Amino acid sequence: MKKLILAALALAAAFTSCKMENPLLVESPLEYGAPQFDKIKNEHYLPAFKEGIRQAKAEIDAIVANPDAPTFANTIEALEFSGETLDRVSNIFYNLMEAEANDEMQAIAEEVSPMMTEFSMYVSLNEKLFERVKAVYDAREALGLEPDAMRLLEKTYKGFTRGGANLSPEDKEVYGKLSEEHSLLTLSFNKNVLAATNAFTLDLTDEAELEGLPDFVVALGKQTAEEKGKEGWVFDLSYPSYGPFMKYSSRRDLREKMYRAYNSKALGGEFDNTQVVKDIIDHRIKIANILGYPTWAAYQLEERMVKTPEEVQAFIDELMAPSLPAARKEVADIYAFAKAEGFDADALMPWDFSYWSEKYKAANYSLDDSELKPYFRLEDCIDAVFGLATRLYGLQFTPRPDLPGYHPDVKVYDVKDADGRHLALFYADFFPRASKRGGAWMTEFRGQSIRDGVERRPLISIVTNFSKPTGDDPSLLTHDELTTFLHEFGHSLHGMMAEGRYHSLTGTSVARDFVELPSQIMENWAYEPEYLRGFAKHYQTGELIPDELIAKIAATKNYLAAYSQVRQLDFGILDMAWHGSTSVPEADTPVFEKSVLKPSALMPQVSGTCISTSFSHIFSGGYSAGYYSYKWAEVLEADAFSLFKEKGIFNTEVSGAFRREILSRGSSDDEATLYRNFRGHDPAPQALLLKLGIVKK
Repeated sequence: MKKLILAALALAAAFTSCKMENPLLVESPLEYGAPQFDKIKNEHYLPAFKEGIRQAKAEIDAIVANPDAPTFANTIEALEFSGETLDRVSNIFYNLMEAEANDEMQAIAEEVSPMMTEFSMYVSLNEKLFERVKAVYDAREALGLEPDAMRLLEKTYKGFTRGGANLSPEDKEVYGKLSEEHSLLTLSFNKNVLAATNAFTLDLTDEAELEGLPDFVVALGKQTAEEKGKEGWVFDLSYPSYGPFMKYSSRRDLREKMYRAYNSKALGGEFDNTQVVKDIIDHRIKIANILGYPTWAAYQLEERMVKTPEEVQAFIDELMAPSLPAARKEVADIYAFAKAEGFDADALMPWDFSYWSEKYKAANYSLDDSELKPYFRLEDCIDAVFGLATRLYGLQFTPRPDLPGYHPDVKVYDVKDADGRHLALFYADFFPRASKRGGAWMTEFRGQSIRDGVERRPLISIVTNFSKPTGDDPSLLTHDELTTFLHEFGHSLHGMMAEGRYHSLTGTSVARDFVELPSQIMENWAYEPEYLRGFAKHYQTGELIPDELIAKIAATKNYLAAYSQVRQLDFGILDMAWHGSTSVPEADTPVFEKSVLKPSALMPQVSGTCISTSFSHIFSGGYSAGYYSYKWAEVLEADAFSLFKEKGIFNTEVSGAFRREILSRGSSDDEATLYRNFRGHDPAPQALLLKLGIVKK
């Protein structure tokens, strides 16, 4: 017996030692609980996940075993605040999987995925836990709950029913297996996209192959070559490399090569996603069916502002009807211009469009990115974006170099409100690298909540892929990149200014088709002369951006607006075609895709290319049956920003109302109600069509 006791004590001591050595398993001693990124190593993740799951299960078991009758506090709130350690571990791990991944982390993700799925099932299919939740829900009218508590109760109950709580034991087993397999499939999809993206480079050694490229693009190619240990110039499929190359290269053969590589990522070959796409769709249909929904889209949309696939289709059709003919005219104008300039081809191909549209813009608006970039030095843009938040909301950003980031490029800021109250830590990660996926996004390492009277403020992160400084030249943004910065910063403000008790109802935890409103409204300032004059200065001369350039920016605001709109609508159509299906399409993935997109095609479709195999937003991100929401949010922001235009773009009465009714409220009320409280009426697609100039008043 003594030996058993000694062994148990030794085991407990070993676990305590492990916990003390694992920075993921302890509350960070750094100010505001900032993650100890400088101490976190790959070997910490798996033990931390296992311990986090153990703790979370113990907390669930304690709720179930509580001998007291179910109450809001001992069941709903207890569930809301459970799993704190697991949340900390998973938020850090999965965010770094997107921004600072490596092969070891990929392997850990594959090992952890079934563990996390099993835990999710442990909660969502827990009959005794659901009995307690249902008991509180059934008595809700007599509980006298405050509005946020009632909202949490209703969402918790709905979450269980949507997660299979009402299924039979046999169906629960099938549901659990499908969910686990689905999780692994999305991981595999993402892994293939990253690997395929990194596998291709365009290696150039002849200066003649650089024809048409501005100095900043050539310098970027040179730097990439040096980083990869190659001679000459290297261009890859990260957007800061791919985008400018396609826009400026005079070599049509090389543009075609880049286009085909970019648009055939994970299509065939070693990192093939063609069958993975179908397998994901198959699992989603089966999951939806077992939960009582005809399609994955019907299941997903139930919790959105737009509630049904039919409503989504009607929304897309309403925008597409006037946009498609306008877009076809825009493409025809570009083609006519190219022909007049000596372009000798029967049709404009997709790899021609960026090049000739940029030439057309320069000829008709005398404006191109290389002319604007010197005025958008990254450091000045950072000050301007932060300054906009100061002017609208009173926020102050103070660098915190003493707090660690997860990569040397990451900068940390302490965000305080106008009264000096700490609001958030903000992590900014601007530059591309092989360990980071392409694109730009906002995320959080911790959300905002209040527990037992103690508030935890959020830890917010923004991730982009802006061009790195090259040699003596600083990082210079295109105007599009400035717009992207403002967009993701809008998401960040939504997280930073969250107020409420329950994390699942605060910040960006809102309906998918509402979450883009705070981000897309921020893009408007990138076109406002009054804003641009406040910061845009030439990085070499210090000269403020000339009024003529500002006028050209404003004039080009709606350049190719219909073309861009149709492309975005196409992504939404493709998303709904996959997720609105009642069965997996029989046709091969690229064949199915091309049939879906053919009616709205603006240029010839190219064999050997496919969007779906690398469409991470809908196959491994959170936008399945939700890509339309970008356009839905544009309708919201077009209507919302019109109030700023009416009252003044820096009007603090309007920004105060936007903060009070939108940014700080999360999902504490129905999102349609929140919008009406701010604007006084429901939005309509006409607002966006008018803003883009596609229809006239």
